Amino acid sequence: MSDHEGRRRGAMRVRNPRRSARRLALPYLLIAPTVLALAAVLGYPLVNLVLLSFQDMTRRQLFSGTTPPWAGLGQYRTILTDAFFWGVVGRTALFTLVCVTATMTLAMLVALLMRRVAPWVRMTMAGALVAVWAMPIMVAASIFRWLYDADHGVVNWLLGLLPGLDFSKHNWFDDPWQGFAVIGCVVVWGAVPFAAVTLQAALSQVPQELEEAATVDGARGLQLFRSITFPVIKPAFVLVTSLSAIWDFGVFNQIWLMRGGQPEKEYYLLGVYSFTESFAVNRYSAGAAIAVITVVLLLGGAVVYVRQILTMGDTE
Repeated sequence: MSDHEGRRRGAMRVRNPRRSARRLALPYLLIAPTVLALAAVLGYPLVNLVLLSFQDMTRRQLFSGTTPPWAGLGQYRTILTDAFFWGVVGRTALFTLVCVTATMTLAMLVALLMRRVAPWVRMTMAGALVAVWAMPIMVAASIFRWLYDADHGVVNWLLGLLPGLDFSKHNWFDDPWQGFAVIGCVVVWGAVPFAAVTLQAALSQVPQELEEAATVDGARGLQLFRSITFPVIKPAFVLVTSLSAIWDFGVFNQIWLMRGGQPEKEYYLLGVYSFTESFAVNRYSAGAAIAVITVVLLLGGAVVYVRQILTMGDTE
């Protein structure tokens, strides 16, 4: 090897650490604008929310602009020892579980159907799903309120056509179980399109040769889906499930609109409870504390989701 070649390789070895440092820093530089934007948009309100939860703000401090007195952990102590609060937490968890299960089941069935139909039918279904997803929540809530209206509802009329059933003047919201079933329909209606389109995109990545080989070996139906198809789409399925759980856990608009802006206590979920405490009862600090607890619970779910993603990445 010539002296010139040796000097050139030596210079390359000297430059390599700098190049490696730039390569390591590049991803952080690319994501920095997003992190700064999120910190500016979400960080400041979240810090103020946490501070408010440790204070005791009333309308006097709100209108005068004076600093509220410090309450320490008093708000959290009051809330966490309140049986009604834990009832709301349990109701929220049950509502989230039912809605997520229904959403993912229907979305998977729709995605599997889209995989088997003709291309033009698939495009038509995708367009319909996107149209449903783009529908404002206010419009969807108005439609469902009309469908389940006690006086002129289509659902009551259809059920009344069945022998032995009388649903005339039936109010679905007199019973909270029935009312939450209607609200759950609104939530699932708006959530299925995103989940179905995402799962259909994941299904398109399943190698056909694997399914054909499994079919030759005798796998059919559910066994084929469980052994071949689902392991491939599992990361997308976990992602959509986690996002749906986070969204459904914080449901507010659907309940508020379906109950005409005055939800009864039987219809309180954590989001509705926090809002009502803050702006209806004027217990601003208590509402902030409930909101902080809700964020902590959601962060716990996010940690579980991240651990699942990392576990799947390690196994692959």
